[in-house]
Amino acid sequence: MTLPPGTPDLEVLDLLVSVAELGSLGAAARRHGISQPAAGMRIKALERRMQVRLLDRGPTGSALTDAGHAVVELGRPVLAAALELAEGIAALHRVARASLRILASTTIADHRIPHWLNALRKIHPELAVELDVANSRQVTVAVRDRETELGFVEGPHPPAGLGSRVLVADELVVVVGRAHPWATRRRPVTPRELADTPLLWREKGSGTRDTVWEALEIHGAPAQPAAEFGSAAAILTTARSGAAPAVVSRLIVAHELRAGTLHEVPLADGLTLTRKFRAIWHRRTPPTGPAEDLVELAARIEQARTNRPR
Repeated sequence: MTLPPGTPDLEVLDLLVSVAELGSLGAAARRHGISQPAAGMRIKALERRMQVRLLDRGPTGSALTDAGHAVVELGRPVLAAALELAEGIAALHRVARASLRILASTTIADHRIPHWLNALRKIHPELAVELDVANSRQVTVAVRDRETELGFVEGPHPPAGLGSRVLVADELVVVVGRAHPWATRRRPVTPRELADTPLLWREKGSGTRDTVWEALEIHGAPAQPAAEFGSAAAILTTARSGAAPAVVSRLIVAHELRAGTLHEVPLADGLTLTRKFRAIWHRRTPPTGPAEDLVELAARIEQARTNRPR
């Protein structure tokens, strides 16, 4: 099949349809991200190609001629078919290179995601994974707004309105530097004492912060933070100086405790500092395919790690 001379260019035809829908050449130009003179030149070129006058141009603006209205109506199904073709081609690209975008809180991204992705690559070797890192509140917002297919968060409770699955419980510990008075104490820290002590806190929206705050506030309003940080690394650096105690995941501080650069402070009975690692998703679109496989693999890996003798 060979298209006859005068067949309109689809982009210019789309511009003409926009003139019909919006009522002016200027509005159509703004929709298409071009200047009004450029839009006018494209319509004139279309008129020359088709040898038909499509617009009546006057001092107050431009209006479609009867022929212009006829071309618009003939062109609408052509544009719809072109859009369907473009979407089909995009789908072919997605199938050719499957991808998965995930968003995870910092501790999970740094210490657990690599293990899960290694397992996922064994069953989906061609999968392209895009991982972004944020705090738990930001991850929750992104999943709720459908900016990411799958999220991983930490905290005491599942995010409201989202689907979720608990993967593992994560233990939090109180640590201090060598120079801090608590480094050598033998008596456990009571919940009231910890609540009254200015601590090194993560930023608002962090799953660690939410967990610790909830555990302490039942024993009294927690003291004002000694400092707030946007990363666990900054907290550990400050804690090593002996400035103040910090509450962090045992995952991120284990090597520091072994090396003796930080000391774990024993906690009195009645104070449990644990949070949950969860996979979360929009309720209307539960994970399927590689996303579902990742959640299942993560749960299996964490279960095996929990059951491993220590």
